[in-house]
Amino acid sequence: MKENVSNPIYSITPFTLLDYAHKSACILWFAGCNMRCLYCYNPEIVLGKGTISFEKALTFLRSRKNLLDAVVFSGGECLLHKNSIQLITEVKKMGFLVKIDTNGSRPDILQKLLENQLIDYVALDFKAMPVHFEKITQSNLFLSFEKSLHLLLESGLPFEVRTTVHSDLINKNHMKAMIRYLEQQNYQGNYYIQHFVNGANTLEKLGYSVRELEKENLSTGRIKVHFRG
Repeated sequence: MKENVSNPIYSITPFTLLDYAHKSACILWFAGCNMRCLYCYNPEIVLGKGTISFEKALTFLRSRKNLLDAVVFSGGECLLHKNSIQLITEVKKMGFLVKIDTNGSRPDILQKLLENQLIDYVALDFKAMPVHFEKITQSNLFLSFEKSLHLLLESGLPFEVRTTVHSDLINKNHMKAMIRYLEQQNYQGNYYIQHFVNGANTLEKLGYSVRELEKENLSTGRIKVHFRG
């Protein structure tokens, strides 16, 4: 992927209470992604170019010191960008908590962030099991995701796993296999299933998604399944 190094950020959401539990935050939306998930509802961010430089973002964040608790790095894929570690370092120096939304495709960058204690919370997207991963994401990055999952499990850092579900792409049996996989990797805690939003502008034109999964008792003794959206 060709990076827009000078203006890596597509846009900034100046305030949210929904994206970092129990914290007031802003969101930096990074342009570009190394996946092309069929259901992606941020095609303009994934395919578009950034308009905001790191310096402009830092100027904005300086104006929010002592007003916000946290900064959420999202996208696209925020960890693709050159100097992302440097930006996160500057944000931490300002006293903000840092949350990363990631598809897990850059375990090398994630490892450096963990080693240097630069992040406070991670939302890790679990797209699909290997048999469906390439179709859904248009990428072959499952092993990178798996490495990121292991890094987070070993780190002890608070994190969540989440999956976006379109009923044409992921059904009950796929979901149960994904939960079994997480248990086998020794993940325990919350697993968030995010319903596809019908009518959203997405990368691929998809049919109507039905919400059959909510009728199933998917939680186990170690993993609590929650539905969003």
